[in-house]
Amino acid sequence: MTERAARFTGLSAFPLTPLRDDALDEAAYARIIVRLADARVDSITALGSTGAAPYLSREERAAAARIAVEHAGDVPVFVGIGALRTSHVQALADDAQQAGAAGLLLAPLTYQPLTPDDVFGLYADVTRDLSVPLIVYDNPGTTHFAFTDELYAGIAELPNVASIKIPPIPGRADAAAARVDAVRRRLPAHVTIGISGDAFATTALLAGCDAWYSVIAGTLPEPALAIMRAVQAADAAGARAASDRLGPLWALFALHGSLRVVAAIAEQLGLAHRSCLPLPIRGLDDEARAEVAAIVERLGG
Repeated sequence: MTERAARFTGLSAFPLTPLRDDALDEAAYARIIVRLADARVDSITALGSTGAAPYLSREERAAAARIAVEHAGDVPVFVGIGALRTSHVQALADDAQQAGAAGLLLAPLTYQPLTPDDVFGLYADVTRDLSVPLIVYDNPGTTHFAFTDELYAGIAELPNVASIKIPPIPGRADAAAARVDAVRRRLPAHVTIGISGDAFATTALLAGCDAWYSVIAGTLPEPALAIMRAVQAADAAGARAASDRLGPLWALFALHGSLRVVAAIAEQLGLAHRSCLPLPIRGLDDEARAEVAAIVERLGG
């Protein structure tokens, strides 16, 4: 694996982008980024799905990219650039590159349904002029667009594509391994395979995924690192045990959605102010918050 490809492996933490009084809370965001850098995650992906980037203005997104790079130390920062219009994506890419991003993350955002040709054209237009590598982000639960393996293969041949994040792979280990192998056979050797869907990430990592693009790592990096380091040490039992320890959080993710849960965790830990999500997204109610607080206390914060 080349040095450039190796950057898109390991644990990539997806932090919240907290708001206060309906504006980017720059101080809180900086605290979150420093927390991740101090934990020594392998990379930080700012303005990903957990970062709620489409709810922010271009100016807020540029500021978030700058703050992330400035406070991450030597940890590489990738920046999400998804938007509805290609020209807006290109402008966000320019802003992120000027801020010093080590890579970019692009999910195809939709209002009108997109076709495979639309999505291929988006990536072709955006990758043509990049100066940094790009992560292709397949997140059908959020974007309502599902990639085919043929589309993966076509996009992976475009310039500057470094990694493809595939959707969660629930189920048995042998089925996960077969799925990862099927995707890998479609991709050039320099393109890594990433996984999200934290509850199922351990199975996918043990099946051969190179990177974990993780929601929980953006707020609780240490337990996510325990999973990742066990996988890298070929300690399958240790990785599964570390993931099982987070089972109560995975259950809350399924019940309330990961964004609302990690926002409640950040608020519980004093990393962000109450109601840090962009309206109209409401945070958890008091009963659910109490459950989150009890789980965080058991995990040791």
